[in-house]
Amino acid sequence: MGSHRFAPLVTVSATYGSGGSIIAPRLATELGLPFVDRLISADMSQDAARSERSQEGLSEGEQAATPTGRFLSYFARAASVGAMMAPDAVLEDDDSIRARTEEGVRDLAEGAPAVLLGRAGAVVLAKRPRAFHVRLDGPVVRRVAWAAEFEHLDLEAARRRQSETDRARTQFVKRLFRVDPGDPSLYHLVLDPTVLGVEPALQLVVMAAQAFFAAIPSE
Repeated sequence: MGSHRFAPLVTVSATYGSGGSIIAPRLATELGLPFVDRLISADMSQDAARSERSQEGLSEGEQAATPTGRFLSYFARAASVGAMMAPDAVLEDDDSIRARTEEGVRDLAEGAPAVLLGRAGAVVLAKRPRAFHVRLDGPVVRRVAWAAEFEHLDLEAARRRQSETDRARTQFVKRLFRVDPGDPSLYHLVLDPTVLGVEPALQLVVMAAQAFFAAIPSE
C-alpha cells in the first residue's frame, strides 16, 4: 500500500459472540498486516498471538476497570504474597488503567501498521491518520448461539458470559473515556456477522478497508 509515515491501521470493536476473535486475525492476514488482540502486546510475534487468541472474553484492562475485576485482582495478588495488602497497593485508579491502555497501543498511534482487536481502539486512536474503524455486533440471541458454538459452551453459560462481558466492555470504555462504544459515529463500518456469516462479513470488511486506504492521498 505504499510507504507512509502512518501505515494502514484497522481497529475492530466487537461485542461478545459477534466473531471478533475469528474475523479480526483473518482480516490481518487478508490485508497483510500484523494482528494485535485484546491480550497480546504489539511487539509479540504473529505465531504467539495466534496461540493466545480465540477467546471472546475480557482483557486484563477491561477486567481491571470493573468493580468485580478489581475485587478479584486484589485477593488474587494478596494470596500470592500470603497476606492481605493495602487496597491502594493493588487496585489501579482510572488514570492508571487508561494510561496503561494507551501505552499498549503507542506504537500504533505513532504510525505502526496493524489490525487491532479491542482495547477501545476506535476511541484511543480516533485521531490517528489512516485508521479504519470497524464495529461488529448483532442481536443477543444470535451472538449467544455463535459463542456457544465457538467456545463449546451450553447456551445458558454463553448467555451469562455474554451479559457479563458486554456490560464490562461498555463500562470499561464509558468509565475511562466517557464514550459509548456502541455509538455508530465512532466507526466507518458497522455490520452484523451473525446474519452475514463469517466469510461474507470478512470479505466485506476487507473490501471496505482496501477502498478506504486507496482513497487516502499518499503523503
